[in-house]
Amino acid sequence: MNNKTNTPLAVIAALAIGLAGGYLLFGGSQMPLDSATGEASGQTSGNQPTDVRKPLFYRNAMNPTVTSPIPAKDAMGMDYIPVYADNKAGDAPPGTVKIDPVTVQNIGVRTARAERGPLSRIVRAVGRVDFDETRLARLHPKIDGWVEKLWVDKTGAKVKHDAVLLSLYSPQLVASQEEYLLAMKNVKILGDSPYEDIRRGAEGLVKSARLRLELLDMPEHQIKELEQTGEIKRNIHIHAPFHGVVIKIGIREGQYVTPKTELYQVADLSTVWVYAEVFEYELPWIKEGDAAQITVEGRPGREFHGHIDYIYPYLDMKTRTAKVRLLFDNADGALLPQMFAEVTLQSKRSEATVLVPAEAVMRSGIRKQVFVVSSPGKFEPHEVVVGITSEGKTQILKGISEGDEVVTSAQFLIDSESSLREATAKMISRAEPETAPAEKKADGEMKMPGAAMPSPEKNHD
Repeated sequence: MNNKTNTPLAVIAALAIGLAGGYLLFGGSQMPLDSATGEASGQTSGNQPTDVRKPLFYRNAMNPTVTSPIPAKDAMGMDYIPVYADNKAGDAPPGTVKIDPVTVQNIGVRTARAERGPLSRIVRAVGRVDFDETRLARLHPKIDGWVEKLWVDKTGAKVKHDAVLLSLYSPQLVASQEEYLLAMKNVKILGDSPYEDIRRGAEGLVKSARLRLELLDMPEHQIKELEQTGEIKRNIHIHAPFHGVVIKIGIREGQYVTPKTELYQVADLSTVWVYAEVFEYELPWIKEGDAAQITVEGRPGREFHGHIDYIYPYLDMKTRTAKVRLLFDNADGALLPQMFAEVTLQSKRSEATVLVPAEAVMRSGIRKQVFVVSSPGKFEPHEVVVGITSEGKTQILKGISEGDEVVTSAQFLIDSESSLREATAKMISRAEPETAPAEKKADGEMKMPGAAMPSPEKNHD
């Protein structure tokens, strides 16, 4: 019976001893942090303060904007933290933070070295295969006439260079052939004339008559055949200008044509263009001549390699993208116009600059900064000018140097403390020159002369 009664008492005694021990180990051993440097104020083993400096004022540990000229407690019973005149960071930048190694480890601070090197980036986009505009031909006759024979009468037909596409009858061309034959006969008659001017005139007439046939697009082989046989050709041939594909036919047999009539459209598909849309923020990464690679669903498992041929000097107003023209070899005809393509642009490596991990840069409005470890546990904010970001690295154009150790994690916690330090330093700079005695307020609180400070809570020590 006694054992049952004593058991709850033993449990309560054990809990009390544990709580007291925890307080002695963790609660009682804590030392107040210096408001300007983050260092603990010196205390003796008997918890007697050894710092004999005179505080400028005291600030609320939970709300730094609340200060008091005399020791005070907040609503939760926590002591205000003293602020000393010699707690300034000296030559260190405003907002410099000092943190003890244990706290650095507890909050997970990680750092990295700023290094110098180039950057590159892969830009991905969606593209469309199209004709090479420099290898498109639109065929028109240079004379009036009638289509006698269509040798190529289907769109999509592949043609070779100089292949006959159609034959055309033209009275104008028949007359020009007659003039040429007469000029040739005239040369034979007057070739032995003792008068040089007459011989030259006859030769010049032959040259001008032949040139007329050439300008009317009579093929060279038909002109030579005319010279050899002396027989006028009823029809002239229209030939393909290069190897390609007929993509449009504008006439049929028996049709009357004029120089305004488009006979054929022929495209050379040995090279093709690919149009890609690149977002505005990716434009700094690409330039003409950069390597390009595409894949198309119509040719699974195959990659095509080309390069950026041209970047158009304007943006699409709706999509905010720039059109980029890519050039690809297509000797085997695998790429067909109007295919959709997945485009990969490999930019060239940039010039070597200072690089830091992208997560090290803190962006706050127009301000960008990094925290540099100036000494163990000491973190200085540096405002920087950043360049481009790629592959997890950011260019730093101004603000830090190669080899600086920068904070890559927990910098937001450091930044909040840095802002607090900077604000405290400003309050110190305002309060330090004042030497006039403190003024007594009606409620017994003190007000620092020359500095407007909020009133502390009423529960003072």
